Amino acid sequence: MIRFWLHLFFVLGWLGFWEPVEARRARFKPIPPKPKKTETEKAIERLAPGQNINIDQMSGKWYLLSVASRCRNLLESGFKVESTTVTWTITGDKVSVSTVRKLNFQCWEIKQDYMKTKTPGQLFLKGKRPTENMDIMVLETDYSSYAMLVLKRAGKMTMKLYGRSSEVPDNIVDKFEFRAKTFNLGLDVIFQYPDYGFCESTEKVLGKI
Repeated sequence: MIRFWLHLFFVLGWLGFWEPVEARRARFKPIPPKPKKTETEKAIERLAPGQNINIDQMSGKWYLLSVASRCRNLLESGFKVESTTVTWTITGDKVSVSTVRKLNFQCWEIKQDYMKTKTPGQLFLKGKRPTENMDIMVLETDYSSYAMLVLKRAGKMTMKLYGRSSEVPDNIVDKFEFRAKTFNLGLDVIFQYPDYGFCESTEKVLGKI
């Protein structure tokens, strides 16, 4: 009788540890390797602000001249963009940004608060979700006539060229286009903004986002 119970215990134990081959394969299925990053993705990761950028000198009004981006909204708009100005007001570690542009034939003001970071020349905009957080970097500027900025979010980037007036020298435009090309943003995705029709006042205000 004892031998019978020992044999039964052994069989039940063996059945408890046994599982179909398919189940074992599913449980121990190897994790596929992560796809290798492209050279463009590596370049975006290595992006850093220009040297010795002083954010405080960026205060005041800027005209948006060009945008290099694969943003779906821009691509779907068929290059129909509106004249846009941006005003930076800097108080301590906070950079209040007021963007004025036309939307549906009305002049809108969009308010945002960027925060300075420990990295000179780099700002941070907190989104509603972590995936919406954005890094803003000043790549190059002379503070008095032009500024090139990069906006990074979720591994994607947009480059923007601003001017203190609605025009900048051709060599600055060429430099902007050359730098954009290094991030696979060619002329086919560079949007030139109008240098006329700017809003003198606003009819609608969109609060801080």
